[in-house]
Amino acid sequence: MAKILTEKRVIEYSKEFKFKVIELTNRLNVKVVDIAEILELHPVMIYRWRQEHREGKIQTEPTRRIGMEKKKKKPKVKLKAVKKEPTELERLKKENARLSKENDFLKKWQRYLSEQKKNDSPS
Repeated sequence: MAKILTEKRVIEYSKEFKFKVIELTNRLNVKVVDIAEILELHPVMIYRWRQEHREGKIQTEPTRRIGMEKKKKKPKVKLKAVKKEPTELERLKKENARLSKENDFLKKWQRYLSEQKKNDSPS
């Protein structure tokens, strides 16, 4: 539908999207402001698109595609092979961290018990 072009967040809408919005405003007996609010656009953009359409700058017939942009498919085979190794490594790192914490806790508990034993013994 839209893509952000620069860091300043300039959004460029596809010609198909503009054409569908123009078509929607022409067919329905609804105010442009209401349609702009529903589509989360500024009404001035729709007015400008309608003017550009009247001037012949926007001449696109809508396609049969459902989405406005074609999504790229990621290769599944490569990702699965790569995912198995890091998950095993991550699992081992988590287990190592857990065991280290458990070991530290047991050391502290042992020190605590030895201090209690020293304090309880008659001197």
